[in-house]
Amino acid sequence: MKKIVLKLDLHNEKCRQKGMKIASGLSGVESVAIDKDQKLTVIGDVDPVKAAKKLGKLCHTEIVSVGPAKEPEKKKEEPKKEEPKKPAEQKKDPPKELVLQYPYPMICHPQYYPPFPDYYCKPIEEYPPACIIS
Repeated sequence: MKKIVLKLDLHNEKCRQKGMKIASGLSGVESVAIDKDQKLTVIGDVDPVKAAKKLGKLCHTEIVSVGPAKEPEKKKEEPKKEEPKKPAEQKKDPPKELVLQYPYPMICHPQYYPPFPDYYCKPIEEYPPACIIS
């Protein structure tokens, strides 16, 4: 499960609805939300780059952060009796949740038509035969 935060450049309500539709249509998405700062939060097993490319076709898109999704807290059962700790054994702290932030914003632009080629066709003969009336 990943939590992906994307910054979108949405112009109006219609673009906002299209962005929600595109994001919810990705495979592996469990929840989608947009806040007032035009930040789209996607939770699920989704590739952040593919999500940014899909949304980049609609509007300017930047990946803000990628990290693990926080799962809801489970009810705690009765606390068990702890044995006295030995001074020789020390527990290592579990690694903190990893939140990946890109040093530069990853920008996905919409696809454009490729440029015209630098070559052009020339006929083999210098003067091709013209129409001859006989």
